[in-house]
Amino acid sequence: MRSLLDLELVSVTKRYGDAVAVNAVSHLFPAGKYVCLLGPSGCGKSSTLRMIAGHEGVSDGAILLDGRDISHLPPARRGTAMMFQSYALFPHMTVLDNVAFSLKMKGTDRATRHRRAGELLELVGMSHLAQRLPAQLSGGQQQRAALARALITDPQVLLLDEPLSALDPFLRTRMRTELKRLQRELGITFIHVTHGQDEALALADQIVIMNNAVIEQAGTAREVFNAPKSEFVARFMGGHNVIALGGRRHALRADRTRLVVPGAGALPGISDGIDATVTSYEFLGTHVAVGLIGPGDAELTAMLPEESFFAAPVEPGHAVRVGWHDADLHQLDA
Repeated sequence: MRSLLDLELVSVTKRYGDAVAVNAVSHLFPAGKYVCLLGPSGCGKSSTLRMIAGHEGVSDGAILLDGRDISHLPPARRGTAMMFQSYALFPHMTVLDNVAFSLKMKGTDRATRHRRAGELLELVGMSHLAQRLPAQLSGGQQQRAALARALITDPQVLLLDEPLSALDPFLRTRMRTELKRLQRELGITFIHVTHGQDEALALADQIVIMNNAVIEQAGTAREVFNAPKSEFVARFMGGHNVIALGGRRHALRADRTRLVVPGAGALPGISDGIDATVTSYEFLGTHVAVGLIGPGDAELTAMLPEESFFAAPVEPGHAVRVGWHDADLHQLDA
């Protein structure tokens, strides 16, 4: 059901001279959801985010929020706030003054703006570092300070441009949990640009996949991963094989792909499948990823439980039969 707080893009286009960065994109971002814009570099996701924020002009189309077209309003009047990839903290200001800066620009008195900044620093677990300078903070602490600064204007929509890219893998995983917790507590819309599939799957209520300046597919993380609409989505999300059968292309999750070693007997419920040759294998904790070459030099992957791999070992160069349950095949539209 639509609400006034929904954010909607209506045939939004961004051109840079003759180059089209975003091509007539239309999409409804439901209010109060965590949405990830996902896609390869150059697909148009950051340009889309910057147009919503007001840092890039719209060539054509409209951006609707709270029932009004905000596409021609300055950033401060849109009801949005943006957290930049670089965090962009003022190096000469304390954390408290960085967070309170936008209220200072609005003319809010010192006591009021510092009280509000203190509340947000407490929300992000940074109260004890309020008097430090940005150079005295770790990367994760700088990110929290930048997040508090973006939230102090009480935006209806928070825009995050690859906010985790500068963090090490352990801290990135930890901060994902913090971002999701904050979004749920605040109840506002988060739109998060990323090129990391695992990041989007972990965070998003809705994933919007862009490619070549358009939206390829949008849906819940489960829908997008389990039912990709196109070959691009299946390959980009990872964990899928794309198999040509009967003149149509199908996606098959690697963890639903089965290998039958010659002489080991058929597996119950498995279709006839296709012949392939093992090219490599890689140990991934409790599973083994087996690389394969199928018909027409198609590259495939099978994810096998570690115990089954050692029960019937396969080595590079071994011929195998790749099979699946028919219900595990997902026909692609394109």
